[in-house]
Amino acid sequence: MAKHPTFREALRFWLKLGFISFGGPAGQIAIMQTELVERRRWIGQERFLHALNFCMLLPGPEAQQLAVYCGWLLHRTWGGIVAGVLFVLPAAFLLWGLAWIYMTHGNLPWVAAIFSGLKPAVLAIVVAAVLRIGGKALRNRVMWGVAAAAFALLFSGMVPFPLVVLGALTTGLIGGRLAPHVFAPVGGGHGPVGATSGAVIDDAAESASVEPSWGRALKVAVIGGGLWAAPLLAIGFWQGWDGTLARMGFFFSKAAMVTFGGAYAVLPYVGQQAVDNFGWLTAPQMLDGLALAETTPGPLIMVLQFVGFVGAWGQPGELSPLVAATLGAALTTWVTFVPCFIWIFLGAPHIERLRSVKILTAALATVTAAVVGVVLNLAVWFGWHALVPAGDWTQPDWFALAVAAAAFAALHRFRANMFAVIASCAALGLLWNGW
Repeated sequence: MAKHPTFREALRFWLKLGFISFGGPAGQIAIMQTELVERRRWIGQERFLHALNFCMLLPGPEAQQLAVYCGWLLHRTWGGIVAGVLFVLPAAFLLWGLAWIYMTHGNLPWVAAIFSGLKPAVLAIVVAAVLRIGGKALRNRVMWGVAAAAFALLFSGMVPFPLVVLGALTTGLIGGRLAPHVFAPVGGGHGPVGATSGAVIDDAAESASVEPSWGRALKVAVIGGGLWAAPLLAIGFWQGWDGTLARMGFFFSKAAMVTFGGAYAVLPYVGQQAVDNFGWLTAPQMLDGLALAETTPGPLIMVLQFVGFVGAWGQPGELSPLVAATLGAALTTWVTFVPCFIWIFLGAPHIERLRSVKILTAALATVTAAVVGVVLNLAVWFGWHALVPAGDWTQPDWFALAVAAAAFAALHRFRANMFAVIASCAALGLLWNGW
């Protein structure tokens, strides 16, 4: 059986994850699946999928919330805080620096060179994870059908992400009652099954169990809500409620409550409001910010930090542009990500207690199948942009295709160290582009 990591060991891992979590939610979930479940065996497969299913139902970046959940499982509240903060912090500093250079010097060719090698590596990680998770979750034709339906609906654009997940949840609830043998999760359920998988926190472990109560929920809500609101109130009293920073704080606080479906679901709304309504930045700047967020570690929703930086830079008031932009970026990041901790700390104890409820575990097992389709859809979208940047499938990027194939073989066939693969692909990108 794997050894329970010390808090310091977990901290080192979460810090490392923050620097290499490329590829949006699909890539980040794939990395955590590989490292936490398969390599380190800190979290059991069923426990990991149980947490992922819950995070898929929440507003906000699901990969960051999954990191918070896993950190909480390992080391309770402080474990969740460290995991969630370090998942975002490296990206926040890196994107701040890139945004500053962007506003003062324009685009960065060497950054593009590095990420020309990283993008196909992330694609390989995602594809390998889809195969591994799918092999465990899609154990009968019904689950294959759920995954295929989720992929088809998302890929065609017919149904938004929240409705796909809600549909899978409803299907699982009904199917779990009418045909429990078909919808039962692998191993008989997400609840205790009596046998351990050898992971530190597997489906039979209760070491991270926290007794849910109204008192605890009230404490989490009051402390979390207070921390969420404090900087916004301070900015409002200092700079005025009609100032750029206060308006950003309120707007992005509202956006954080409606970001079901991840960044791609909310970016059209944010882009329209930030460009057309508030005039914080131009449409080309919004696209440049999205490109920077896509090619840096951390959640893709970090593009909102770029919006906050550029918007406050252009409307600094009595502050210097750099100070205003830094405050805008920090405030935007704060109000976007603090709610993620609140949702997990409020909901995780209840979700853990309900692991043994068969109808709920059947519903979440169906969500797992849908998640395979969701991740596959993201992989196809990401692969198209990474391998066919010109938009014409007859003119692929042969360098990216070769790097993706080599990275996939290294990860899937030879079980190479993922961090070494990522670093090697970044170096290849530099070399290929003459740096």
